[in-house]
Amino acid sequence: MKISSILITQPRPETEKSPYFDLARKYSLKLDFHAFIRVEGLSGKDFRKQRIDIAEYTAIIFTSRHAVDHFFRICEELKFKVSQEMKYFCITEAVALYLQKFILYRKRKVFFSADGSNQGLCDVIGKHKSEKYILPLSDSTKNDIGLFLVKHAIKYTDATLYKMVSNDIAPVMEHNYDVIVFFSPYSVQTLFEHNPDYKQNKTIIGAFGPTTSKAVEDSGLTLEIKAPAPNAPSMVSALELFIATRNKE
Repeated sequence: MKISSILITQPRPETEKSPYFDLARKYSLKLDFHAFIRVEGLSGKDFRKQRIDIAEYTAIIFTSRHAVDHFFRICEELKFKVSQEMKYFCITEAVALYLQKFILYRKRKVFFSADGSNQGLCDVIGKHKSEKYILPLSDSTKNDIGLFLVKHAIKYTDATLYKMVSNDIAPVMEHNYDVIVFFSPYSVQTLFEHNPDYKQNKTIIGAFGPTTSKAVEDSGLTLEIKAPAPNAPSMVSALELFIATRNKE
């Protein structure tokens, strides 16, 4: 089966210069974008109810850009100035580099998982057991990292800063796309909220990031396109490799 249509479960890029559009033109693809989820931040008032004094902590664990955005949004709302001595532990290098929007980036205080996995991040955290951590999360995050911290008696506190809300996906799920690409475990969850009896049939599933890949496989779906990978650091490159091979057949 040649690939002719792809659903990207994220918002449409703001610029037409996105490599997704280059890919669509190159292979004459029908390429649709529809965000399966949206993020809603908690207010400073709701955060205060958690009785967390950020000043008491020496390190923060960031598992997504959303966590970065909402942590610094809350700090600004509360008029709290984050100490320059704060250390940051990030799920990927991309999230670590994203911190440059908010802090002066210094390698001695920013750390990240070598392979983008929770286990890789836990391995890094395990070398800094004396820190006192904040772990910003959504209201529905499955907290594997928290289990690691408890197991190794590392001091930490969960901080709920935002929540994931499912969007209406009925309009796009009426179409039979050749490929559906996921970027978050919550998007996979939204798929089954929409249709608990969803059957993959011949649909090809792609996933970006190890936690999303795990969510796809744990839900019983077959994962055929995975990124990042050594030969495909981005989802666009992973799609192109797959399409180039499949469309030759």
